[in-house]
Amino acid sequence: MMKLFQKLKEPRVLLLLVVAAAACGFGGLAILSQVSANPAFCASCHNMQPEYDSYAQGDLLAKKHADAGVTCHDCHEPTLLQQMKEGWLFVTGNYENPMPKYGYTNAQCLSCHSFDEIKQATAHYGKESPHDPVHLAGNENPQNCMDCHSMHHPQSAKKCTACHGVSWKLDASWEK
Repeated sequence: MMKLFQKLKEPRVLLLLVVAAAACGFGGLAILSQVSANPAFCASCHNMQPEYDSYAQGDLLAKKHADAGVTCHDCHEPTLLQQMKEGWLFVTGNYENPMPKYGYTNAQCLSCHSFDEIKQATAHYGKESPHDPVHLAGNENPQNCMDCHSMHHPQSAKKCTACHGVSWKLDASWEK
């Protein structure tokens, strides 16, 4: 046993052990990266199940993204530090349930969706269109894509009624 410890102190053996440990670590991270890219991996934390269900089935916007081949990490781009923190919170049971809504910027949505195409597709609504310039940045109450297009939760008319009042009627297609 003593000879084994003496061998471990030799620089070549020590270097070999460090290289082997690093290779295992990087290999493990590469595997974890591939596994975590699968949306079902996100559901392995039980507090993520409702979000995964809205992605895998149902009629919310998340399902439309799933059908288009968009995965969780295409929109949610957590850093390694965030992933470690979330893992720690889950393991210790110190997490929020239900999960807080993730805040997206318009720039994130527009990195895939062309605003010109969106405006063209909704032009028939005229001034009623939420994509009309009156609703956008530079105005008193600018709109965020997520105000109307909620991914994992039912949509809310709260943003609309802030300006239009509760008696304002939404177009029937908005509720689908």
